[in-house]
Amino acid sequence: MTSVEIAKVDFLDFVSGDAERKEKFVQEIGDSFAEIGFVIVKNHGVSKELRDKLYEASKKFFELEDTIKDQYEIESLAGQRGYTGKKKETAKGSEIPDLKEFYHIGQNIQGENTEGYPENIWPSEVAEFKTYGEEVYKTFEDTGRNLLKAIALYLGLYESYFDSKIENGNSILRLLHYFPIENTDEIEDGAIRAAAHEDINLITLLMGGSAEGLQAQAKDGTWVDVNPEPDEIVINIGDMLQRLTNNRLRSTTHRVINPRKELLHTSRYSTPFFLHPKSEMDLTCLKSCISESNPKRYDDTTAGNYLMERLKELGLLK
Repeated sequence: MTSVEIAKVDFLDFVSGDAERKEKFVQEIGDSFAEIGFVIVKNHGVSKELRDKLYEASKKFFELEDTIKDQYEIESLAGQRGYTGKKKETAKGSEIPDLKEFYHIGQNIQGENTEGYPENIWPSEVAEFKTYGEEVYKTFEDTGRNLLKAIALYLGLYESYFDSKIENGNSILRLLHYFPIENTDEIEDGAIRAAAHEDINLITLLMGGSAEGLQAQAKDGTWVDVNPEPDEIVINIGDMLQRLTNNRLRSTTHRVINPRKELLHTSRYSTPFFLHPKSEMDLTCLKSCISESNPKRYDDTTAGNYLMERLKELGLLK
């Protein structure tokens, strides 16, 4: 067993106006991101009422017949908007599809260059889906911007370093359904709800799962359960930020394991927000994160090029 603990912090400490509380918040999340790549945050901005309303709208959609849901899957969009059906996504390095289905909501830019930003797709069968989906998207975008301010300070950068890079960035809100497992042969073949993987983006904000199952891998290889309270969210570092910081911050391998045998017939819902920068953001390793003991580990690239590379690896882009 590992002794690593994921830091639990109060977002109000960062925005309180109290310099001491703010500094403590920055240090705690930075150290936890450097050690395990995860942090648990309370008072993050999404109310219980909004969380419950989005959960109910998501549940209504996923309970629809597959033939109805399939109408909202547009193959040419590579899963960037709308529905992605059951067992369509495969983790990098795995040959077995995950036991899940999901729905993507993306950036809605008005009056600007929208190239590379497809229009969102809204299911007519669940009218409230759009209302609550857009509200959670905007809330998490604001919270994520502030969390990146804290990360910038931890890295010795100016506080608003990420602001221009993520303004109207290619972020995605994913409504996830890990469906009931009826065929146990799939489990015997090695399929799980989400195979071990790392996220592509800068940071992910995860609104808790409706059941246990999320695990993060510590540096020693052991798995740590990540079980936030219902009013808390999980934040983890993505590959883009790991590249930018030359591994100073960890994009930690994580997974969602199958439930106990008696719970295989139950669903699990969760809502991650993948905070992406603009496609043109330069992911060249920060000079301050390169040293003789930690030489540059990554080739130069942009966020857009890296995203396309990873979507191909996931099987979502041909």
